[in-house]
Amino acid sequence: MEPGPGQGWGTVPGAPGTLRIVIADDNPVVRAGLTVLLDGRDDIHVVAQAADGDQALRAAREHRPDVVLLDVRMPGSDGISALPELVRVAPVLMLTYSREDQIVRESLRLGAGGYFVHGEFTADELVSAVRGLRDGRAPLTPTAANALLAHVRSSGDAYAHGGVNESEEAERQETAGDWRHLAKSGPGTVQGSPNLQRTTSQEQRFVGQSSSGRSYHPRKDFGLSHREVEVMDLIASGMSNQQIAATCFISEKTVKNHINRIFSKLCSTSRTEAILIWLGRGPGQGPAGGGGHG
Repeated sequence: MEPGPGQGWGTVPGAPGTLRIVIADDNPVVRAGLTVLLDGRDDIHVVAQAADGDQALRAAREHRPDVVLLDVRMPGSDGISALPELVRVAPVLMLTYSREDQIVRESLRLGAGGYFVHGEFTADELVSAVRGLRDGRAPLTPTAANALLAHVRSSGDAYAHGGVNESEEAERQETAGDWRHLAKSGPGTVQGSPNLQRTTSQEQRFVGQSSSGRSYHPRKDFGLSHREVEVMDLIASGMSNQQIAATCFISEKTVKNHINRIFSKLCSTSRTEAILIWLGRGPGQGPAGGGGHG
């Protein structure tokens, strides 16, 4: 693990407001090139470099950067293995040669804020992506956009078998259209489209289990929508409205609207009561019931 150019360990480089970056890539030439590119900007400073996932995590914990640039394939601890812990410390932009759809989806599911494939972006587009990630945008190059478009298209199978209603299918078609536009137009972010924001967030929280360890069963729990299930899982994990908004790429006002609908469907009047009901421990939900306000 190396400090940024001209910096010793323990220093806090850059003026207030400077965007602080950690670069993790096993190729020293790539690290050096990215450092020169980014450090040449007045508002960006590379505070540390790392050659694998473990070094990246140590650097992130020590320097508390604004953004981590993370390669996928590295010897020892790779990027995917380090990602779940790294995203707890700072936003992560995957910056890699790995183009496989499965890796793109897994990276986003584990919390990566964006995915850039080498050769698909210019220097200015990378700089813009780094700045945008700090501001809550989700930068994607065409390979990543196409991977998510393929997933959106595959979700049409559920509609063909009666798994979603007509309004959901209309939403899916609109989202797919947005992804097609992004995939053709080069690197971009999902900030401008609510549909793209929603799909990216759902990729991060998709199959298996939610952050609270609860199985994901959309539309089978209390009549909640896909988004309401996602929001309720985040509430149960202890997130604030502001954190939920950042995680789902939506406004705090939208979060509050979702919570109002969730409370109505769960017949609850507080977060604590909603969590107890959601986890099967509220009134009428099992032997550990007793819920109440709190």
